Amino acid sequence: MADESSKSDTEKIEDDDWHLYANAGYGEAESQDPEFSVESDEDPEEEWFDGDDFYNQGTSIDWDSPPCPAPLGIAHVIKIGVCDFCLHRISGRKTKSQGFDGGVELRNEAYARDSELSRSERPEICPLCEDLFDDVGNIAERIIDSVDGIEFKTMQLGIHLPKDLLQSEDAIRTKHGSQGSRPLKTSFAQAIQNEMLLRSPNISFVKDYPDIMVTVDTLTLRVDTDVRPVFIYGRYEKLVRGIPQTRWPCRSCRGRGEGCESCEGTGLQYRESVQDIIGIPVKEILGASDTSFHGMGREDIDVRCLGSGRPFVLEIKNPRFRDFNPAEMEEKINSNDPEKVRVNSLKWCTKKDVSRVKETRSEKSYTIRFKIDNPISEQEAVESIGTLSGVTLEQETPKRVSHRRAAKTRKRKVSSISNVLVEEDEVQFSLRCEAGTYVKELVHSDEGRTSPSVSSVIERECVVLWLDVDEIHSD
Repeated sequence: MADESSKSDTEKIEDDDWHLYANAGYGEAESQDPEFSVESDEDPEEEWFDGDDFYNQGTSIDWDSPPCPAPLGIAHVIKIGVCDFCLHRISGRKTKSQGFDGGVELRNEAYARDSELSRSERPEICPLCEDLFDDVGNIAERIIDSVDGIEFKTMQLGIHLPKDLLQSEDAIRTKHGSQGSRPLKTSFAQAIQNEMLLRSPNISFVKDYPDIMVTVDTLTLRVDTDVRPVFIYGRYEKLVRGIPQTRWPCRSCRGRGEGCESCEGTGLQYRESVQDIIGIPVKEILGASDTSFHGMGREDIDVRCLGSGRPFVLEIKNPRFRDFNPAEMEEKINSNDPEKVRVNSLKWCTKKDVSRVKETRSEKSYTIRFKIDNPISEQEAVESIGTLSGVTLEQETPKRVSHRRAAKTRKRKVSSISNVLVEEDEVQFSLRCEAGTYVKELVHSDEGRTSPSVSSVIERECVVLWLDVDEIHSD
């Protein structure tokens, strides 16, 4: 809505950020597709090994041995020095145990079949995983420590592995592992998840829309935790003038650094905003770092918003708590500064509601009061201003917003005009109009940029004194 200084151009809300982590392998540990494998950038016909990379007691390993689960295939991967975990995951054999223990079971069976195999010299490091599985317990502990004190129900786990390791593992596993054996990234993620569930059984691992996203860098064992935001829908009433809807950076320092002398170090042009009056109590309740405010349009700083209030969604970033009674939160907010801003109808929502709120174009009802340069009778005012009811306006971009709005002519319909009141040289009336109508310009015409206008039909200069949003008809 125009007179609300709103950025009426609807912002495109992107899908939730979780999909940006796809390359990190989020959710892959949940895949049970036996055909899944890590794609290699190498030519599929190129052999990663030439047959002379591994030796068993001075003898080159026979790379033409049958793949697992054949006994000779299992013996072969034992000879090249795979760890017990990798032996189990590429063997294609059913065992009583899983993971390391399952590999030990397979290794003992192979030794029983071939006593010479037990005397094979193993390399210092597993050629499939480079002994990553030895770090599973350490990584699980680091993840649990990183989320200590954070309330959540669902988690998404991503793994960063070196590309060369993925390529070499894929080459060996594809040729010598069983058909459908699970790739390294999937197996490693699953191993971490299993270890975490032993320590924190209430965690649910998901692919989409988690409460927390965790990435693990296997080179450094670094764990990065991203707490996903929560969203609250509601309506706000702005009961006083002089408060912007969202934070307004200082015109001098633009909110950079530690502020400036002009803003007294706050970085803000206005100390208060609807966003902070609502958001600060919510931040305290949920232990969050910050908020973002998404409103259904916005009103000018000098405009009140009354009635049932303006719909909004408050995005709460990095919350330590995610479960709180909206009714109690509403009471807390309304006790913060009840003479300035109040909220109602609070409820939890999702990021999709941000799009819904910002894209909804609702008619709005206003009351506006203005001063004229020449007195007018109430009858004349009622008759003249009433002619604008049902009219479609043509409004060029107002001068006051020309620095941030495209220069074009907009057509907006005035649905109705009522309650015309004249008090000496001041006139007041109510109207209902289409979303995006510049109501102040409807009155004073903005030097003819709005046509028709109140100024043109009463043939007088008009100066707007105040404007109130009476209702936003969004339901």
